[in-house]
Amino acid sequence: MTEHRLEGLRLYDTMTGAVRDFTPVRPGHASIYLCGATVQGLPHIGHVRSGVAFDVLRRWLTAKGYDVAFIRNVTDIDDKILNKAADAGRPWWEWAATFERAFTAAYDALGVLPPSAEPRATGHITQMVEVIEKLIERGHAYAANGDVYFDVLSLPDYGKLSGHRIDDVHQGEGVATGKRDPRDFTLWKGAKPGEPSWPTPWGRGRPGWHTECVAMCQEYLGSEFDIHAGGMDLIFPHHENETAQANACGDEFARFWLHNGWVTMGGEKMSKSLGNVLAIPAVLQRVRAAELRYYLGSAHYRSMLEFSENSLQDAAKAYTGIEEFLHRVRTRVGAVEVGTWTEKFAAALDDDLAVPAALAEVHAARADGNRALDAGDHTGAMEAASSIRAMMGILGCDPLDERWETRDETSAALNAVDALVQWALKSRTEARENRDWAAADAIRDQLKLAGIEVTDTADGPQWALTDGA
Repeated sequence: MTEHRLEGLRLYDTMTGAVRDFTPVRPGHASIYLCGATVQGLPHIGHVRSGVAFDVLRRWLTAKGYDVAFIRNVTDIDDKILNKAADAGRPWWEWAATFERAFTAAYDALGVLPPSAEPRATGHITQMVEVIEKLIERGHAYAANGDVYFDVLSLPDYGKLSGHRIDDVHQGEGVATGKRDPRDFTLWKGAKPGEPSWPTPWGRGRPGWHTECVAMCQEYLGSEFDIHAGGMDLIFPHHENETAQANACGDEFARFWLHNGWVTMGGEKMSKSLGNVLAIPAVLQRVRAAELRYYLGSAHYRSMLEFSENSLQDAAKAYTGIEEFLHRVRTRVGAVEVGTWTEKFAAALDDDLAVPAALAEVHAARADGNRALDAGDHTGAMEAASSIRAMMGILGCDPLDERWETRDETSAALNAVDALVQWALKSRTEARENRDWAAADAIRDQLKLAGIEVTDTADGPQWALTDGA
């Protein structure tokens, strides 16, 4: 295996707006907090991109020799959870637990390593109350009518993470009569009829979103830790308000802030308007889990990943090409052990996790290996295959890892179904272009009878197997 080399990693820090050398709080130890799911509904591919992106970071830190503590929280109490559970006539705790399991299944399906700990917000009410009490004592927070608010103007450098000017701050919380200033944000919400609540010095109530992660970061990683990660949509207000509270408590908090880009469709952030078409189970009906993992991790983590069916299938073909080469070597030469990644691969990941450049090394090794295999150079082919296994293992989708050995009849059947459905959808599109609505509807109805649901999107028709299929 490659010799460990702790130094060399450089990461883009949102706080400073620059790529900086990674120097941990404790030598040889890396501490990471990732803002996890608010478990209000089924996860789609946009939700789990951060899980895949920062799983690569964790794997690379571990490969470099760091002892990694990786915390990923679960927000299991939230306005959206309460409202959706009420609309469905279900207990809020059951609703949250149901979709927490769905997120866990999605992470597991994509080979995301389990976190060192996965704390739930509702399990840390005591710690949240302690944070709020400290903020009140220090003059940074105040209680009003059973609610508690953070006094934004009490912190001179508020806005340092997001770059927001104080005059432009809008918390998006709506009107609250107890606020001294509309820019203040909620730490604790007074109890309302029918909602869950916990006892506090200010009366019963439930936590505000921004306080949850502060308390859990302190509990598991201490007053200063290495990396706080999450989606770019969390920079403001969530992460801005986290660092404000922590700093107001006297904590250094995170040394680095890392934020991943969105999965977009038509240039817009992926939303729930697409229904189940891009939910993880639906996408896994069209490509294998390793192929989806490859796709979600193939772009630079800070870039937007524009989804299209073509790009998904292109990624699946690229992964399959790597897989087929490894199988050729295993069949013609022998068992392929995990070898050593290339220097260019390591340099790419050390450069703010430049996965596209790292993947270019993988495909260069595959091309060299195929040429060696065709020329009868079994030693060269085996060296290339072993190196590919090492590199793909860091990216979390080594095709010869036992969890991804899925070249079975089910996969073959799904590929065949996809080819037939794409042919039918092409015929339907041609019928619609010719204004032959009867023929287009007949194709759609026939697909529905076969257990295939078609959804028309800006990116073209998408398909998924229905629950009854």
